[in-house]
Amino acid sequence: MAQLDGVVKPKTKRSKRFLEHRAPKLVENSKNAMIMKGGNTSETVTQALKDIYALKKPNAVLYKKKNVMRPFEDSTSLEFFSKKSDCSLFLFGSHNKKRPNNLVFGRMFDFHVLDMFELGIEKFTSLKHIKNNKCAEATKPMLVFAGDLFDTDNEYLRLRNVLTDFFRGPTVSAVRLAGLEHILHFSAADGKIYMRSYKVLLKKSGCRTPRIELEEIGPSFDFVMRRTHLASDDLYKTAFRQPKGLKPKKKKNVSHDTFGTKYGRLHMQKQNLDKLQTRKMKGLRKRRGQEVAENGETTSPKKAKTLE
Repeated sequence: MAQLDGVVKPKTKRSKRFLEHRAPKLVENSKNAMIMKGGNTSETVTQALKDIYALKKPNAVLYKKKNVMRPFEDSTSLEFFSKKSDCSLFLFGSHNKKRPNNLVFGRMFDFHVLDMFELGIEKFTSLKHIKNNKCAEATKPMLVFAGDLFDTDNEYLRLRNVLTDFFRGPTVSAVRLAGLEHILHFSAADGKIYMRSYKVLLKKSGCRTPRIELEEIGPSFDFVMRRTHLASDDLYKTAFRQPKGLKPKKKKNVSHDTFGTKYGRLHMQKQNLDKLQTRKMKGLRKRRGQEVAENGETTSPKKAKTLE
């Protein structure tokens, strides 16, 4: 059994289950996020952290006490809390004169900071300010990214990856149509990042396919990117490396198309159809009695036997 940083062997069943839960697995647990505020915060930052915690529940831990730290200068405290709470994602909120209304999205690899993005809040609308019906807790959202920067710029590519990790929720094998009710939309334009949250309404359309309408439920953010901390390419590849047990085994002469249809290829030697032995079937036998020979003459049953 794997041990954490030289921890002695467990003496109780409870501690054994605790270590087994944190031990490396082929299929890891759902990623948890720790949400904390710094030494100085504004009302906007505090409410923003609460709203994002409401979107992330139950895979989130909200720290209510203030934590004096500077993630871009010293991330030791973040790594300590990450190991303590077993969280690989974090959101840190702070406020000062130089960088007002600040949010830092980041993630860990092996309890060390991998990527960090500092986003400044320029406009914010809280959940409680939008009087609409909200989605149920733990609803898996659909993520939509709009804007060329998310496909061309390296920093925005990494930010897209971090936001996907943060809001994607647990991995599921199938989703029913009624479960597709929450959309998180991120758009990048004019140097800003716009985050919107919508609820999907399925209306009657007179046919089998329903008519879809979007209703904004909040929270709503207008971000501006301030600072970034990106991992090196080698560390980034190491963090995304998959164990051999998860890699599918390659099968010869088997392929799939874009729709998931399975195709197989057979290799056969050239056959001589002149020597092909066909199966003798009762339905192909000649009947008893008079039969018509190949020359068109009628023959008796005895002559028919000789013709066979």
